Amino acid sequence: MKQDGKITRREFLGRSAVWTAGMAAGGTLATRRPVYGNPQGANDRVTIAVVGIRNRGSRHIEGYAQVPNVRIKTLVDIDENLYPNRVKFTENLTGAAPGTAYDVRRVYDDPEIDAVSIAVPNHWHALATVWACQAGKHVYVEKPVSHDIWEGRKMVEAARRYDRIVQVGTQSRSSQNVRDAIAFLHSGGLGDIYMARGLCIKDRPNIGHFPDGPSDHGPTEDQLFGYFPEMVMYPVDQAYLNKVHYDIWLGPASKQPFNRNCFHYNWHWHWKFGNGDIGNTGPHQFDIARWGLGKDEHPVKIRSMGGYYVYDSDQETPNIQTALYEYADGKQLEFEVRGLFSNSESEVRIGNLFYGSEGWMEINGGNWQTYFGRKNEPGPGSETNGFQKADPSPGSDQGGHFGNFITAIRTGDRSLLTAEIEEGHRSTALAHLANVSYRVGREVQFDGLAERFVDDDQANALLRRQYRDPFVIPDRV
Repeated sequence: MKQDGKITRREFLGRSAVWTAGMAAGGTLATRRPVYGNPQGANDRVTIAVVGIRNRGSRHIEGYAQVPNVRIKTLVDIDENLYPNRVKFTENLTGAAPGTAYDVRRVYDDPEIDAVSIAVPNHWHALATVWACQAGKHVYVEKPVSHDIWEGRKMVEAARRYDRIVQVGTQSRSSQNVRDAIAFLHSGGLGDIYMARGLCIKDRPNIGHFPDGPSDHGPTEDQLFGYFPEMVMYPVDQAYLNKVHYDIWLGPASKQPFNRNCFHYNWHWHWKFGNGDIGNTGPHQFDIARWGLGKDEHPVKIRSMGGYYVYDSDQETPNIQTALYEYADGKQLEFEVRGLFSNSESEVRIGNLFYGSEGWMEINGGNWQTYFGRKNEPGPGSETNGFQKADPSPGSDQGGHFGNFITAIRTGDRSLLTAEIEEGHRSTALAHLANVSYRVGREVQFDGLAERFVDDDQANALLRRQYRDPFVIPDRV
């Protein structure tokens, strides 16, 4: 052991006892053993409504189908064209056919519904969550938790005021391998961590141009490169639109004519509805980066730059974006979006890199590996035996991240959540901060306690959008 108390590379590579000691000293995930068993109410049925059922919502249905004694009572979506397939899909998984609704407010009025699971476009996340909390429902909400920073804070306030369990869909928090990796970092395994880096390298296709109104064609297979089945869009002709409740889909956003390129999936690339890939895929890697750095506060300086390159299309958000963050203690977080053809970094395309005084780590999906010294000697990783692993998340043996959510509901203990709304808000805010800097075209400084930019009216104007009545989040939730 070094005199400064840090564990050396040789000790980590050669002696698992030292790793165990390090975990006992600094690995908070490993020191608190959750109590399993049968707390009061653990066998009670939890009745769920899944809100948004096209792509990610189907994964929600699959997740809850793996958790014992969970009833999926209602599927909610503004697109009634989806109902027959998703009802049958749910029935095949659970043995019972759910009901359907196109207006989420009808679900909030249903006293049998205990919780809602939200997989709708970003511009609806906060309002759907706040309304659910006010109606006494628990919430699982997809990332990014919010469309802007102000409404993310309102979600936290609503969860606290109505004492609701609110889980965020950053499922890496319930991944055993990722939990092991973070515990290793927190134990001092890489020494002093000075920088984290997140990557989103996805060669996104050209979305082209679409006129307002019905459209009888979608992207070609060549445009999609075969990589994006979620973007395959069947014809949206007038017969299709007759079963779409478009005004509810717009919700809090201002009125505009229906346009195919602002609807299924491609809404991600328009500021009114989405947050670009830094706010789409990015929150997963932001969350891991902030978690690994041990940062429970916002950064103080943010600089983001980039642009929309190569293609000519309706897309508003950048397909190349780099964001740099500095915390009050000088630690750094970097994030990069590359939406065109590009190389990996190490083996990572969607994942994280951490840099410390003793070595570095890559987290690639659910796997991780460390390297030490100038020769990049391999150290502990997800395939390595002989070190103490972090505790599993409560309920993760039954439905993973969804199981963790249900366990917290049954016990009435939000501390069991691996991705509670406050954590999700902090990680999502990193994407929003980057987009604000990008849109004003310069570095911004942020007061994390006030959650406002310092002496910057232009940037502060992007903290909160205008809402369309009656789809309004009030100042006091």
